[in-house]
Amino acid sequence: MEGFFIFVLLMNIILFDDSRRDHLLPLTFTRPIADLRIGILSIREKWEHHGFDRASYLTQDYLKAKFPSRRFAENLMIAGSIMPESDILDAVRRLSKGQALIQQGELIAAFDTENSLSTKKENYECVEYKKPLFRIQHLWDIFSLNARALEDDFELLTKGRKSAEIDSSNTIIGDRFFAEEGAKAWCSVFNTQSGPIYLGKDTEVWEGSMIRGGFALCEGSSVKMGAKIYGATTVGPHSRVGGEVSNSVIQGYSNKGHDGFLGNSVIGEWCNLGADTNNSNLKNNYSTVKLWNYVEEKQISTGLQFCGLIMGDHSKCGINTMFNTGTVVGVSANIYGAGFPKNFIPSFSWGGPQGITEYRLDKASETAALVMERRHKVFDDIESRLLEDVYELTRQYRQG
Repeated sequence: MEGFFIFVLLMNIILFDDSRRDHLLPLTFTRPIADLRIGILSIREKWEHHGFDRASYLTQDYLKAKFPSRRFAENLMIAGSIMPESDILDAVRRLSKGQALIQQGELIAAFDTENSLSTKKENYECVEYKKPLFRIQHLWDIFSLNARALEDDFELLTKGRKSAEIDSSNTIIGDRFFAEEGAKAWCSVFNTQSGPIYLGKDTEVWEGSMIRGGFALCEGSSVKMGAKIYGATTVGPHSRVGGEVSNSVIQGYSNKGHDGFLGNSVIGEWCNLGADTNNSNLKNNYSTVKLWNYVEEKQISTGLQFCGLIMGDHSKCGINTMFNTGTVVGVSANIYGAGFPKNFIPSFSWGGPQGITEYRLDKASETAALVMERRHKVFDDIESRLLEDVYELTRQYRQG
């Protein structure tokens, strides 16, 4: 068994986009499914922390320059929407060469020995997997399943480790608190009775913040003074949050630095919410919320009473922006103006309730370069071409 584990540890793992990819647009316009963050880690990082070698992706052709596949003679392929829990981990590790796991006729994992990176079940000896899977299937799963993912990641990252010390001016309620080295906090209240609280490396929680778990503040991010944060919330790396936040996931490199409410929402990377931006997460009649779906090309029911804002990468909104319940904003949109904009805002849109025009690609690229430079990242040819591709892929929605 020891030798078997070492073999799996060195296995090359490739996380492939499955049929859920289009249901996760606009977030997956700019990344593979497995690059999405839920809990503390991205899905790729979760698999890597469970003892597998560095993972790569099998994704859309236009994304491969930024998210390439790393191929070897033998590759363990896994659907990128699946989280690595104990049952699926055991089943994947038991796969023999040329075998695949299927569930309800769909391939979910395969031991590829042809270097073909095939996701067709006909190319493998199939083994039925009958146990339930923890996976992302819809946009709203990212925040509605975030509490469960936070619990799993907190256990994974902190088991057997001791938290770094933080300043004695803070109040910590409960014992499910963990701070990585370099994390700083002052005069704030952390309540872990409803979920764990994790402060990543070099994070800061400024004075007067009140945080209820589950909560994750990822590397290099900060919470501004007087913030009120309710679980289950994740703030991805190198982001800044303030005001009131509830059950939301910020993927990373984004700012909600001022007062205003963000609830039951998912914000992509390189986004900025202007001061006093608010989103509704509950309809006045308390009915279930509908959300734009790119597959159906219409609003579909989430089955949820609480559902707020989904915002794709590189999108921005001005001060005092108001988003209605169940709003989807695409990639590289710039929203401003009084009143509520529509519930579906196409990528590369400019404007708001008074009307929307196209956000020119060259201007959007200029802004992206400036924003990334502030985080010491380079808007290179790969990033530029990716935005160009998304611009073309989303043209139909701006012309509708």
